[in-house]
Amino acid sequence: MTDFSALNARFGLSGRVIFREGPGGLAVAEVTNSQGSASIALQGAHLMTWTPRGHKPVIWLSRAARFAPGKSIRGGVPICWPWFGPHASNAALPAHGFARTVPWEVIGAQSLADGATRLDFRLIQNEATHAQWPHATLVECRITVGAALEIDLVTRNADRSAITIGDALHTYFQVSDVRRVTIRGLEGCPYLDKVDGGRRKQQSGAVTISAETDRIYLESSADCVIDDPGFRRRIRIRKRGSRSSVVWNPWIEKSVKMGDFGENGYLDMVCVESTNAADDVVTIAPGGEHHLWVRYEVESSD
Repeated sequence: MTDFSALNARFGLSGRVIFREGPGGLAVAEVTNSQGSASIALQGAHLMTWTPRGHKPVIWLSRAARFAPGKSIRGGVPICWPWFGPHASNAALPAHGFARTVPWEVIGAQSLADGATRLDFRLIQNEATHAQWPHATLVECRITVGAALEIDLVTRNADRSAITIGDALHTYFQVSDVRRVTIRGLEGCPYLDKVDGGRRKQQSGAVTISAETDRIYLESSADCVIDDPGFRRRIRIRKRGSRSSVVWNPWIEKSVKMGDFGENGYLDMVCVESTNAADDVVTIAPGGEHHLWVRYEVESSD
């Protein structure tokens, strides 16, 4: 059980950061500053919402999301670690790893000189996580909330041998109507079309969504931009430590089967994920570390 008094005494920032009990009994950090606001569940270090001041919400959280210990939250920015997709050799292990469904601890909170607010989290490891990942690995997530949103997922190898990981920031973006948005920055990239049996294809022009879409774009390190004419804005996605990107929307049938999208929720979101997926995995030498870093910001399209 979370001791909110102790948590607020140690890491709360007056008028900026408060820790409280959220939906489903999950512990949540609420961040508010002159530049924007956000909410972060300590389970999974899962950023659920982010709204820069003067803008509509940028991160989508399903109205039908379920909040419960050990269950992933539909929407926000789930952290996929230490593998992406199904486990390479054991189908019984959870898809996208365990990081998004286990507790993380707060290890730092600070107000930055530019007015933004940063919170640092560390993955709590136990017998259950070691059974799935038997390596000495330290994992931290640094989230900076301001006019832009930055997330830095850090993996440190404290083992005596090299480790290989896949990871992703599985970000759900709020859009006015997914059928009207375009995603730029992936032109010319090869991709694996998971809706079409994983066939390798080539992207021509901007990405548009008109049916179920699940693609792993390879050789992708450039900025991606979601152009949303309905909200008259562009969302720019910058990243480092990632050479692949995933674009995902479940569309009608699959979103209904999932049960936590809400009515027509698929129209309000698109996932553009910064990843190390498929053949794009990361090998970390003993004593080394890997950063998967993203920065999201809103640009007017007027």
